[in-house]
Amino acid sequence: MLRPATDADSANVLRWRNHPEVRAVSLTQHEITDDEHAAYWAATRDNDAREIWIYERHDVPSGVVTYFDIDREAGSAWWGYYLDNDGLKERGELLPAWIEIQRQAKRLAFDELGLRTLEGEVLEANEAVRRFNRRNGFEEIERYTQDIDGTPTPVLRVRATKD
Repeated sequence: MLRPATDADSANVLRWRNHPEVRAVSLTQHEITDDEHAAYWAATRDNDAREIWIYERHDVPSGVVTYFDIDREAGSAWWGYYLDNDGLKERGELLPAWIEIQRQAKRLAFDELGLRTLEGEVLEANEAVRRFNRRNGFEEIERYTQDIDGTPTPVLRVRATKD
């Protein structure tokens, strides 16, 4: 289930985002400081072009989905998500959670938020997520190089459109 985030979720979101496995596949890989996160959280929560949703698995907060650069008139947005890797691994639920969060996030975007186009980015080297994206209707539409912590890194822009 996805539900709107509240300020009570902020600490979990930061902890999940700073997990080494999440940072390793992110476009910003340094550990996010408390001050950086507080500024992000405040800016996101007060911005109509951004939404934060918490993924709950069996009533336990287990991940986050962010929609940003939302253009409601055009019906488009960018998105990203990550999970509570440690908590889900402990419960033996990491793989089913990966499957569920993306499907729920896409359904929310298209059926509830009224979007027609959803875009994201994935590191070219992240083949598992690339395959998963393709299975869920995302096309790789652009390849470019981005500087990630001083290293030129191939990144793919992906897009899904409402059927």
